[in-house]
Amino acid sequence: MIDGLATALIVISLAAAAWTLVPAGRDRPIGWSHLAALAVVEAGLLVQAVIAVVKLAGGEQPQDLTVFIGYLVGSLIILPIGGFLGVAERTRWGSVVAGVACLVVPVVIMRMQQIWQGTVG
Repeated sequence: MIDGLATALIVISLAAAAWTLVPAGRDRPIGWSHLAALAVVEAGLLVQAVIAVVKLAGGEQPQDLTVFIGYLVGSLIILPIGGFLGVAERTRWGSVVAGVACLVVPVVIMRMQQIWQGTVG
């Protein structure tokens, strides 16, 4: 794992969460700009996944490979599901669902870092 990329993804994801929760406070559904924010975070997560797969293929391995791969796959599906549900629910709650999906991403990234570094938490 690359710590700088992980940190950038956490910051961008938290910013996307704040941006996505703005319509909830205004009692509105999410718009295209909110989905674009989710897409930017997802693109970063895809880069992170490619780097992780390259490192795994190169012989580096986290403490618990199976759990790490589960988190890696989970990190890639959280935002598409949150975005889909956010668009499907055309009320403020769709914005909340997308925002919560953005808030879950930093937790998953931090957990992947812990597993990669071999710390138990």
